[in-house]
This record gives sequence, C-alpha cells and structure tokens, in this order.
Amino acid sequence: MKKYSVLLSLVVLCATGCVQKAYKKTVVFKLNTTNQKNIQSVGVRGSEKPLSWQQDLQMNAIKKDTFYTATINFLTGYNFTEVKFAINGNFELKEKDNRKIVFSKSDTTYYDAVFDVEK
Repeated sequence: MKKYSVLLSLVVLCATGCVQKAYKKTVVFKLNTTNQKNIQSVGVRGSEKPLSWQQDLQMNAIKKDTFYTATINFLTGYNFTEVKFAINGNFELKEKDNRKIVFSKSDTTYYDAVFDVEK
C-alpha cells in the first residue's frame, strides 16, 4: 500500500508541478518599409502561436509602401517572443538573429521597427 501512495504522490506532483502559468499579451507591431520597392505583401513570422515560421501573418497598410501594422494576441508563459518581418515572402535580417520582443509588464507591448534594420 505504501508503494502505491508514493507512486500516486509522484503522479500528482508531476501533474501539478509541470504546468507553466500562461499570460495574455498583446503586441502592436509598426513596420517602416520606406527603403523597400515593389511591395506586394508585408507580414510577420515568429516562433509562437498565432505566428509561425512557415507563413506570414499579414500586416495592414497604414500608408502603402511606407508603414504597416499588426496587432497580435499571444497566450504565453514566456517573457518574450521572436519574430522576423517579410516582404513579398522574403525574410529580413538574413543570417542574423531574430528580433526579440520582450513583453512589457502591462498587457500591451508596442514595437516599432524598420525593415531589415537591426534595433
């Protein structure tokens, strides 16, 4: 009986101790594309849902060929996320690190960037 009590205790500890608390975080991205030409589409890709590295999440034009924006809601247990922007399906910052967006302590983080320019 003692063996089963120990086993049950371990199962309960594993089930409750491994759950990471998730937070709702919103990031408002604003991207400056003034140095780019022939823009057909602008998107953001990333490591955490709802983003992916395989497909752009389309950004909306504030001023075509100049500024784009996207507001993305994350449910995450992390303090940051990683992203790259894409124009016409082509990633920025080739052979360079991803952009690291550190979530603010409030619910909303504002992130301004210039396409293909490291911060």
